[in-house]
Amino acid sequence: MLRTIRADLHIHSCLSPCGDEKMRPCAIVRKALAMGLDMIAICDHNSAENIAAFMSAGSESGLAVLPGIEVTSKEEIHLLALFSRQEDCMALQNLIYQNLLGENVEEVFGCQMMVNEKDETIGINRKMLIGATRLPLERIVSAVGSLRGVTIASHIDRQAFSLLGQLGFIPEGLSLDGLEISPRTSKEEAQKRFHAYRRYSFVRFSDAHHLEDIGKNITHFLLKETTSEEVKKALHDQEGRRVVEQ
Repeated sequence: MLRTIRADLHIHSCLSPCGDEKMRPCAIVRKALAMGLDMIAICDHNSAENIAAFMSAGSESGLAVLPGIEVTSKEEIHLLALFSRQEDCMALQNLIYQNLLGENVEEVFGCQMMVNEKDETIGINRKMLIGATRLPLERIVSAVGSLRGVTIASHIDRQAFSLLGQLGFIPEGLSLDGLEISPRTSKEEAQKRFHAYRRYSFVRFSDAHHLEDIGKNITHFLLKETTSEEVKKALHDQEGRRVVEQ
């Protein structure tokens, strides 16, 4: 049976250098449930080191947590990569780490904390997670697809780090599953500005870096299960799954 799922699929944890240190599993899960969410995704910059802790915390509380990464391409374009299985997400992380240079400067970019399901810090990630990988846009989209994931272009209405901001267009043949609109742009404005890309499904997520932002911008999906496969079907309007207009 299909049901409406309230989803915020772009949330950063304390692993992202720009994420608040309070963005830890128990705290985020509590806030998501308080906001009436059914499903979230943790999408830290270029890493999935905190995914296991979040999936564990979500499972204990009845909240679906999808593993994800916000990947930065060679062109400095942000892409959301969403999965159902942790191992697929970690396979993408391995590819990213092979193509990510530099070491984080904590005093400049912020701390990158790895945590467990009890919100305890268990380590510090020293990689330059805020940087761009050496992976071209097309390579990332292809890799996510081969791992049965979902690829959504992040905050296309922003100038910085967005597909349209960096390239000015969406390349022909690029197998994107959807386009994300940031909280700064209304649905009506987005429909006017991006009318040329109406063939794609538009989604809205919080891109939360602080607890108070979680659930402020969400998308309703009509799904059978809370999986990335179901989200992909909804984005392509398949088998009755769809993005629900609100």
